[in-house]
Amino acid sequence: MNRTCFLKIASLGMLTMAAFTPPPGNVTVYLIGDSTMSIKEKKAYPETGWGMPFVYFFDESVTVDNRAMNGRSTRTFIEESRWQPVADNLHEGDYVLIQFGHNDEVPTKKSYTTEADFKNNLIRFITESRAKKANPVLITPVARRQFDAAGKIQGTHTLYAELVRTVARDYKTPMIDLDTQSQALLQQFGPETSKLLFLQLAPGEHPNYPEGKEDNTHFSELGARRIAELVLANIKSLNLDLADRIVKKEAK
Repeated sequence: MNRTCFLKIASLGMLTMAAFTPPPGNVTVYLIGDSTMSIKEKKAYPETGWGMPFVYFFDESVTVDNRAMNGRSTRTFIEESRWQPVADNLHEGDYVLIQFGHNDEVPTKKSYTTEADFKNNLIRFITESRAKKANPVLITPVARRQFDAAGKIQGTHTLYAELVRTVARDYKTPMIDLDTQSQALLQQFGPETSKLLFLQLAPGEHPNYPEGKEDNTHFSELGARRIAELVLANIKSLNLDLADRIVKKEAK
């Protein structure tokens, strides 16, 4: 083999490796979870998952890959082979933000996951992420809009949110207590104004919902952004390395 041919083959090999290897210093942030986090189809607008505005918080070194899916629990996310492609593609320094519970906790849903299985599934996400030297972050399920007659916000994820906290403690995993913090946000807005954060539409207000919509689980654009901002604030307060990649406004 002559020198010219060898160099061509070597160059081709380097290009092939580059195609499958993330650029140095770049990371991917995977979002795995349910409909409160997921990307929405146009026909669902203005319903917005908080993972949608979340992508705009970071500089060009970060790719946010939102794998969250409507209606999924930890169990169905695994059974439908949605987790394995994430695990297979993780690289050192990547992040996995894990928010489940909405669909795991309801016994009448096909997505129901027992308490023991819920914990084991969270542990699997953590251990398989760490095996790739990636960084798992647990997130308690975000609050629903439910107030009592006195105008006090009511928790609806008490048991499964506590399971997330337990796993976070036992496996020394960073955790964002979105259940508690989003409840505080809703209390701050109050029973009426908090409707602006959710998919609440009067009949005829939007062509996607000609009969109107009263949804206390899924977010409006405003609500998704406010929840995404809570997650971002926690990334800073937890001192995650990811915080160094938040967009910085250039001085004029």
